[in-house]
Amino acid sequence: MKKIGRFHVLTDTLLQCRLSHVELAELAIAGGADTIQFRQKGGATREMIRVAEQMRALCKRTGVTFVVNDRVDVAIASHADGVHLGQDDFPIPLARKLLGEEAIIGGSAGSMEEARECLLEGADYIGFGPVYPTGSKEDAGPASGLGLLKQIVEAIPLPIIAIGGIARDNIPLVMKAGVHGIAVISAVCCQNDPMEAAECLRGLLEVDPHA
Repeated sequence: MKKIGRFHVLTDTLLQCRLSHVELAELAIAGGADTIQFRQKGGATREMIRVAEQMRALCKRTGVTFVVNDRVDVAIASHADGVHLGQDDFPIPLARKLLGEEAIIGGSAGSMEEARECLLEGADYIGFGPVYPTGSKEDAGPASGLGLLKQIVEAIPLPIIAIGGIARDNIPLVMKAGVHGIAVISAVCCQNDPMEAAECLRGLLEVDPHA
């Protein structure tokens, strides 16, 4: 059975440049992240592979799932557990052919139509959002809100990971919508103490939303 985590942290060195991808991954894992996603939109492919290999080794040692955003080639070269693909990225069916049935493949969706497409194309989970307004992703669409998020959870038989503007003050509401988990960038990466921020978010995830 594939291990789809509940607390995904996407590493980023554009929103902040104080810490490297590997350092962010270490701190996020120490704070309770169970999935690390390497997200880098530009740069030399060889350097991306080198960094991804280091992150993969760290995640393997700590029992954490390692996913590469967008770049199927980097995922293959670094022996990542899988990839996460946006609507305009590499096609999910073709990624499945290249990575195999054991790989974890996530798809991004911002509407019911896109979520259904991810399901039909064979995604293992869906990153749905942005739920709230976000400045972390330039290509993010308009905020979907909790109402649509709940509809997606009820209609799509896949783990739904909420993303976009997720922070400590809204996690209880997001979890109440029935999602499998959350994915964050700035709520961990851009904080003064990323490990403490991750610990806080992880603690909120463990609270029963219906209690």
